[in-house]
Amino acid sequence: MRIVIAEDSAILRDGLVQLLSLRDLEIAAAVGDADALRAAVAEHAPDAAVIDIRLPPTQTDEGLRAAVDIRRAHPGTGVLIFSQYVETKYAAQLIGDGGAGVGYLLKERVVDIGEFVDALRRVAAGGTALDPEVVAQLFGASRRASALDVLTPREREVLSLMAEGRANQDIAASFVVSERAVEKHVANIFAKLDLPPSGSGHRRVLAVLRYLDA
Repeated sequence: MRIVIAEDSAILRDGLVQLLSLRDLEIAAAVGDADALRAAVAEHAPDAAVIDIRLPPTQTDEGLRAAVDIRRAHPGTGVLIFSQYVETKYAAQLIGDGGAGVGYLLKERVVDIGEFVDALRRVAAGGTALDPEVVAQLFGASRRASALDVLTPREREVLSLMAEGRANQDIAASFVVSERAVEKHVANIFAKLDLPPSGSGHRRVLAVLRYLDA
């Protein structure tokens, strides 16, 4: 798996390069600003990009805006935002663009490099990896009525955990129920959100996008 890293802190950038390289990930490029990020993705066509939000020159939201551009220009490239901050405006645009392969993790809440690598692989494969705090803030930023009103409270809880990238087995353990019970909830969610089976197999991702876009 080929990775591009965009992080303005040289220490954090080099640390990520070392940690990911030790886990047999190929680092195609490690850059410190948004323009270099766009150029590196165009040149190397990575499987995924790990991007900090606040990059030079203004240290505001250049990284997130670059991530949105990358998703438009290179839809096959997974994007994993890795930041200290939750920026709801562009994050909602990034996650709700109808595509798969998007993640958003908070630096201070990642305590296991193995979990980070698993999230990165999931994003590169077209899945999602969203920190619960990101989900909560995005959900709180948009409370208008939506198609999700048809879901029961438990189905919403299941969908929220799906947004975090949790598998059915993990969700079952969280609720102390059988995996079969979770499968029924997931099937109900797909039916209520009008997501019929398809050859792409991305119904789970589409359900998460509906949840975040709501």
